[in-house]
Amino acid sequence: MDSQQQDDGHIIMIPYLAQGHITRFLALARFISQRKPNIKITFVSTLLNIRCLQSAVTSDKNIHLAELPFSSADHGLPPDSNNTDSLPPHLILTLLLASQTLKPSFDNLITEIITTEKRVPDCIIADCIFGWVHDTAKRVGTFHFGFTSGAYGSIMYGSICLNLPHRKNDGSNDLIEEFHVPNFPDTATKDSPMFKFIQKLTSMKSDGMLCNSVEEIDVVVWTIGPLLPSYLLQGNKNNASVVSHSRTGKEFGISPESCIEWLNLHKISSVLYISFGSESAISTSNMKELALGLENSGKSFIWVLRPPSEFDAKSEFKSEWLPEGFVERMNETKKGLLAKKWAPQLEILCHKSTGAFLSHCGWNSVLESLSQGVPIIGWPMRAEQSFNSEMMQEEMGVSVQLANGNEGQVLSEEVQKVIEQVMDSSKGEEMRRKATVIAEKISAAMREDEDGHLIGSSVGAIDDFLATVTTKKVLV
Repeated sequence: MDSQQQDDGHIIMIPYLAQGHITRFLALARFISQRKPNIKITFVSTLLNIRCLQSAVTSDKNIHLAELPFSSADHGLPPDSNNTDSLPPHLILTLLLASQTLKPSFDNLITEIITTEKRVPDCIIADCIFGWVHDTAKRVGTFHFGFTSGAYGSIMYGSICLNLPHRKNDGSNDLIEEFHVPNFPDTATKDSPMFKFIQKLTSMKSDGMLCNSVEEIDVVVWTIGPLLPSYLLQGNKNNASVVSHSRTGKEFGISPESCIEWLNLHKISSVLYISFGSESAISTSNMKELALGLENSGKSFIWVLRPPSEFDAKSEFKSEWLPEGFVERMNETKKGLLAKKWAPQLEILCHKSTGAFLSHCGWNSVLESLSQGVPIIGWPMRAEQSFNSEMMQEEMGVSVQLANGNEGQVLSEEVQKVIEQVMDSSKGEEMRRKATVIAEKISAAMREDEDGHLIGSSVGAIDDFLATVTTKKVLV
């Protein structure tokens, strides 16, 4: 390492074992590398995740990959399950709990880095789910920063979990009554394994928070987003041939080129895109009702199909999970494009034919959609997604919530009603107008000036963050 690179510092990054988390961490690493051309970034994950990333980082000499040993079978998980994408919903918590066993290997890695470089890394940026990183950072005397998606939803979710059970009294100090927080899962009790885990997180003790958001639409922290490909932020809605070549080892169930070709056949804002992300799935009964509502609405759509929540996520898709003859009718009428497991979401959302997004309201998906002025039909599933959905509906006016969670039964009539409301009515037009305003704000947070230099609130935030970690000493 030369002296100039030494001066620009060394940052360690460790994302949670989920594709959406890994993708955004990698985007953050590239953003930091762009702002500090000689900085060293060590990107840490399990062996199988690192293998998927190797081809994606070959062009960036500043990003180095480091492997941590992890055997999923040792924790009652299927072999080679190093990522939530390959797991059914009921095993997500198992992987989350198992990920805590990465700590000893991570500690050893940091010690080796310090011994080799004869200095302490400038900071460790860890997924907020990996609160145990705080102890490692304090032990070696460096900063620990949590990295999360949207600030509002994450803060609300964390605060509610940390304060379970929720109680109030009648003013007499004699009667204490527990109450339920609206739009928060009924399973959120102090005895729930998931919420016990959340309460043990130590990210609340971190030295600061980085969020993949923009200060113009979110709670003010270090908002350093949107961590999206540049073509999404340059008004390319009318460019029907944009294809992203920034991948992280995942293969789509349908090619970007095929999607664009199909979208080119449709009118502006006439297509509904449907995806529940890489971790969520709806029940078989809800899948059938959703399909019937889609068909009855008469709207064209692209639907990313994953096995229902009752089945293994790796299962081959079965036509009986949908209404009888549905697949054949969609193939014949060309009304619906069905993609198995994966689809090029970025390309779909930035196409001019896409008019709305039925989403689980994970923040990555929210940001990608709103960056293109595409309103959202919300169907949150877990964690902070309910709060993201509420904020978009009540505060931003860019979303209508169809359902919340996967426990209840959704009816095709309601599906049809909401789709028509968002895509046809005057309310839908108003939602699209507001989404376009938000898209302009997101674009302004990270844009190029006339000389080709990046400017905007998020650029200022990342520069302030880097100045902080490279000039201040850690109190230990």
